[in-house]
Parts: sequence; structure tokens; C-alpha cells
Amino acid sequence: MTTATEPGAGSGLYRLLAWFSPSFPTGAFSYSHGLEAAAADGAVHDRASLETWVRAVVVHGSGRIDADILCAAYRAARAGDLAALDGANRRGLAFRATAELALETEQQGAAFLATCRAAWPQPCEDGWGAGEGVCHSAACGAAAAGGGIALADALIGYLQALAGNLVSAGLRLGVVGQTDGQRILAALEPAVAAAACAARDRAPGDFGAATFAADLASMAHETQYSRLFRS
Repeated sequence: MTTATEPGAGSGLYRLLAWFSPSFPTGAFSYSHGLEAAAADGAVHDRASLETWVRAVVVHGSGRIDADILCAAYRAARAGDLAALDGANRRGLAFRATAELALETEQQGAAFLATCRAAWPQPCEDGWGAGEGVCHSAACGAAAAGGGIALADALIGYLQALAGNLVSAGLRLGVVGQTDGQRILAALEPAVAAAACAARDRAPGDFGAATFAADLASMAHETQYSRLFRS
């Protein structure tokens, strides 16, 4: 039995914390996922509205899509099925409602895969990720499979990082302060856990999202005059 003091103990957790840390160079800090436009027009203006917005994105929006893509990529990588992994990646790139959301996932995906491979050799299947684009959640799923991380943990880590980045954007936009930001993350803990569990059991035919307000905000952000964020 491996104990917590033996070499290699907790390596999966260590990698998970490193890969989803704000210090991992994916550039996540520069994206607001349309939140900047929502804050500019007043749709998101306080703790309650920011929590509602983030919850919707994580549970019903891009978070739901990304969780399904992460699952598919994880299972394909575990099986050594490069065709299925490529298919999951392509679907993750295609199912984006706006140009900025597509840019967000592709640029973060490429940065994640390049950095992960540089620091942790061969976290993903060899020969994958050299095509037209890399979906962030697909790259995370493949890396988690290759890095010895449980799928349930990878899903929670990914969705918590998504929620955390959106809350961080809300802080920088002046919507909430740091303590209220942490209150939001604490309130979202059950939602993140439930979303991760649902993704593991969801049938392929139920793939999709329904967050029209967030999609419209992302579209508005594309032509917003003054911007702090790239999406």
C-alpha cells in the first residue's frame, strides 16, 4: 500500500492542482467568457447576479459542453483510440456559439497542451493535437487520462477552474469583492459536484447547452468599445 509520505503518492492530485492552477500558462485570466459585456450592460451587477451567471455557464452552458468533451477525450485516451480522441476534440471546437468563445477554447487548449507536454512528457497520446486546433477541455481530458488522474477528479477540477476564472473576472470588473467572490465559489461547490457527476453518466444524445443570455453577451463583447478581456 502506498502511503502519503512515499514517492509518487498523490501524484495525480499534484498534477491536477498544477494544471488547473491560475499560474498554469493558458492565459485564462485574459478571458471573461462574455461576462464583461454582461457587466457593462448591468445584467451582472452584484454577488447574486454573478453567482447566477456563473452557475448557468458551468451547469447549462460551456461548462456542460466542456465536461462532456473532457469525458469523451479522457475515455478515448485511456483506450488509446486516437480517432475517438480526435473526434471529441473536433466536436469541442465546433460547438461554440461565438467567434470569441471558439478563440478562447482553442488558444487555451493549445497553450495547455504545449505547456503540459513540456513539463510532463507525454501527458497525451503521441501524434494527437497537431491538427487545426486543440479544444481546451479535450486536451485536459487526454492529459488527465495520461497523468493518472481519476475522471471524477478531473471533471471537478476543470469545472471549479472555470467557475474560479469567471469569479476572478467579476472581481476585476468590480462586480464583487474578494470575500464575496469566495462566497460565490463556496455556494457553487454542490453545483460543480453535481455537474461533474451528471457528465459521467450523460448519454451522447444529450450533448448540448442552453445559455442564450451568455451567448448574446459574448456576441456583444465582440464589438464592445472598451474592453479588459479577450472574450
